[in-house]
Amino acid sequence: MKVFISADIEGTAGIAHWDEAERTHPDWAEFRALMTSEVVAACEGARTAGATEVIIKDAHDSGRNLILDRLPDYARIVRGWSGHPDSMMFGLDESFAAAIYTGYHSKAGSEANPLAHTSNMRISRLLLNGEVASEFTINALCAAGYGVPSVFLAGDEGICAEARAMVSGLAAVETLDGRGRASTSISPAWSRRLIREGVAMALSGDFAQALPAQAEHYEVVIEFNNPTDAYRAGWYPGARAHGPRAVAFEHKDFAEILRALVFLKV
Repeated sequence: MKVFISADIEGTAGIAHWDEAERTHPDWAEFRALMTSEVVAACEGARTAGATEVIIKDAHDSGRNLILDRLPDYARIVRGWSGHPDSMMFGLDESFAAAIYTGYHSKAGSEANPLAHTSNMRISRLLLNGEVASEFTINALCAAGYGVPSVFLAGDEGICAEARAMVSGLAAVETLDGRGRASTSISPAWSRRLIREGVAMALSGDFAQALPAQAEHYEVVIEFNNPTDAYRAGWYPGARAHGPRAVAFEHKDFAEILRALVFLKV
């Protein structure tokens, strides 16, 4: 059984400030270690359930956060950014049994995490078919395009609630809850235990149907903080203005939405 892990940092247990997520800040060293520990816990849970190989996408910022020497000997890691439309899910294909998400966070516009955002800080909201979407929304649909179920997520309470609502049968571990610029978190040791146990249980059950509903047609709308970003994005073929700070693109194939996002979000 092959398992894919998409690893972010802003939903890691204990995190509360952007300094802790920025590789140029001294605080990052502690939180890259905590991020790595949660990924290792997910690997261990997958191994317990019978995984023979785990592929990890380091999916935060530079894509070079995880401490490599702490990863188990049955894991492969994708570092950096290829430019492929799968982005945070790059490396996934039809051969995987399941997708797992660690360190995930609430969407832009949410108050459930002081570090809530979607893709980058230039975006105030990203909507998919009229609903405000998170990075998990996009990534779970990407996985579904390969027929890969999304079975487990660890992150803040807001993204856990969204993921459960989107994917029937998905298991989730709430690492923290945000209030303004503060977060209330379980301890890292507690988080690691819950992730290890949760992944093992999720992968030991019947998870084949843990797929989000797919639409016949998709429209993505990106609302930017700055109108000049919307103007630039509007030059992508097929994109159109959607208000003073927004651009829209639609297609029946979600893979084309992913392709467009590569250029619209930059």
